[in-house]
Formats: sequence, C-alpha cells, structure tokens
Amino acid sequence: MGNRVVITTFGSFGDLNPYLGLALGLRARGHDPAIATAESYRPFVEAEGIGFRPVRPDRNLHDTEVVRRIVNPGRTPGYLMKELLFPRLQESYEDLSKATRGADVLLTHPLTFAGPLVAEKVSIPWVSTVLAPVSFFSAYDFPALPVFTRLAVVLRRLGPGTGRAVVGLAKRATRHWPEPVGRLRAEIGLSPGKHPIHEGQFSPELVLAMFSRVLAEPRPDWPPNTRITGHVFYDGSGRDGLSPDLERFLASGPAPVVFTLGTSLVGKGPAAGSFYRESLKATRILKLRSLFLVGNDPKNHLPVPLPEGVAAVDRAPYSKLFPRAAAVVHQGGIGAIGHALRAGRPQLVVPFAVDQPDNALRVQRLGGAEILYPRQYTAPRVARRLGGLLAESEYARRAGEVAGVVRLEDGVGDACDAIEQLFASSRRGRA
Repeated sequence: MGNRVVITTFGSFGDLNPYLGLALGLRARGHDPAIATAESYRPFVEAEGIGFRPVRPDRNLHDTEVVRRIVNPGRTPGYLMKELLFPRLQESYEDLSKATRGADVLLTHPLTFAGPLVAEKVSIPWVSTVLAPVSFFSAYDFPALPVFTRLAVVLRRLGPGTGRAVVGLAKRATRHWPEPVGRLRAEIGLSPGKHPIHEGQFSPELVLAMFSRVLAEPRPDWPPNTRITGHVFYDGSGRDGLSPDLERFLASGPAPVVFTLGTSLVGKGPAAGSFYRESLKATRILKLRSLFLVGNDPKNHLPVPLPEGVAAVDRAPYSKLFPRAAAVVHQGGIGAIGHALRAGRPQLVVPFAVDQPDNALRVQRLGGAEILYPRQYTAPRVARRLGGLLAESEYARRAGEVAGVVRLEDGVGDACDAIEQLFASSRRGRA
C-alpha cells in the first residue's frame, strides 16, 4: 500500500510544475500524492488526476500592481514575504493543517512558511525542497541577488569569510520580516524555532535540491541532509505536442531563435511587452528566423502581419520545442533554465527578479550562455549579443557538453527514491 504525500507550493506555474512532475512520479510508484496550493491551480492539478487541497493566499498573484512590484528588478523579496505571505500565515496554517490530516509525509516549497509549523505541530515526517541554488544562501557560493547582482561575483572571489559576514548582515536585516511566524508558533505552543527565511525553511530529515549539479555542488554550509536530484521536469506529461502550424513553421527553414518569458510572473508584468517588441526589432536587424511564446496576455501580442520567418504562439512545451531551437532567449526562471540546459542550446538570459539573476550567472559560468539585464534590453544590444552567441561555436559546444550531464540525471526518480527511503526510516523508527 502506498503512502499519502501532501506537497505544498506557492508562486507561479514555475513553482507548480516541478511538483506536478514529482506527484506523477510518486503516483507511478503506487503512492497517493496531493498538491496543496492556491485554488486557482485546481484545474491544472486535477487534470492530471492528482488530488488537490486549497491553501490560501490565492488571488494576489493575478493582480497587475502586485505582479509589477514583485518582478521589479530593483526590489528585494521583502515585498512578497512581508506584504503577501506573512500577513496570511494564519490562513495558510489553517488550510494546510486540514490538508495534511491523515498524510504520511509533508513536502514543502521555500515560500510555504506554514509548512514547517504544521509538520512540527502534528509530528509528521517533513521533506523540504529548493528549486534553485539561491535558496541555500551559501557563504561559499554567495548568490546573486536582484538588488546587488554584481556583488555576488566580488564576494565569491573574496571567499567564505566575507560571504559569512554578508549572510549575517542579511539575517539581521530580515530579522523582523517573519515576526508573524514567531507569534503563530507561540500561539500553537511551539518553541521560537530557527529563522524561517534562512535555516528554518530546511527540514532536519530531508532536503531535496531539485536542480542539476551543473548549477551547484554541495557546500559546507548547506543542510547536511541535502540531496541533489537534478531538475524535475513537467510540461504537460508529454500529452501535448507541437501544433500542426508550429510543426510546419519549424520544418520550413533553419532552426529559429525562441523568445519566451516562461511561466514566471515576468510575463504578466509591464516589462513583458517591451521584451517582445525589442526582441522583434532585434530579429529584423539580424534577419533571423524566430519564434515568440507570448502567453495569453493581449499586451504581449506582436503586431501583424509578422515578418517572413517569424511566428508567434501562446505557448508550446519546452521539452519538444527547445531541442529544435538555434538558441533560447528567456528570463532565467529555473524551469526554462533546466529545459534549455537539457536541450543543449545556447541561452541569452534576461533576469528580472527573485532567483533569476543568480540562475543567469550560473549558466553563464558554464560557458553556453550570456546575460543581458532588463535595463539594457534594447534591440541594438540584443542584436549584438545574440549575433555573437550564434556566431561563436564555443557557446554551442559548451551547451552540448552540459546537456550530456543533465540528460543523465533523473530528477523525478532520485527524488522519489529519497522520499521512499524516508518512509522506510520512519517505519523503522516507529517499530
């Protein structure tokens, strides 16, 4: 008989998709997974036959002003946490407590701050996860933050001593942000606990790092029970192929450059329209075949008729599209990063917020990608950077080498193995 696994997450589709992939993997092994997240994601979860449990907050991520403030390149994650998540912590805790009744294990996302409280209160085995290396905030591999992107390069050169000092400053600067967590812990009879944003987000039992080892190797200050699984991929369970029109476009000429803002909130923000307009101008300068994934927001749609050799669609599965691209231009979300790495295609990364600047520096370091920051994203600069990316064969060679490593990883299988080992150890502990 399988185990009942509750997986809780919060954010964009990029924060949902890996957990859908994991849930499908667990179900294939005979377990009973359910995803606990915002009500608006119910149709997508239930379409896969996975159980759904609603957890607040829900509607804020669909508000234009909220999206603008989250994806502002000069803003820290403080707004997301202080204004959206911590004020709704009591509601999240109530909903997640209900969702985990009868469950055998709880698996949490870095932003589901109610999760550790629920796990501790009801004494349920707890697995925490991270989707990108930035969550570890390591002094040995200091992350690039949206506000101080280039500082990371300096700190990495100065070494862990300087990194530890900056990490300490960051903890002191954020010490008041999670005060609602401390108050709720006291109300439900728990001890103060660790800093919820830093070490408090990590389970003492198992931490799954759901990204490729090419992006980061374990560091001395990572939680000791961390397991790097590789990327956990999901883009529709493979049911959805490329549309006939898109297949015809791809077959009609050389591989196109693909432009996308992924599933992240960037695609809903005010910068999205500018990204697509400047990208289209750049393709005209270079006379490139190109494909735009513009989503369903009308303000992102390109003027018609499009130039010859240019196509635009709402969406397409990355796993089937990226291997047929000449290069991929995207915002640096960890999902797009993973798919582009596996496809072995050069990347031009335009990082906006949250983990994107750090992801961008990591793929640039691998040698198959370049970075162009949003404030620099004008057609002439895009044309120069993209032209160089396509003309220099070293980018394609390095991207191909990295792809060989990523394709050997089995993110779903390794994550499922680790969770099942936790089940086994929990049963031995109860025996």
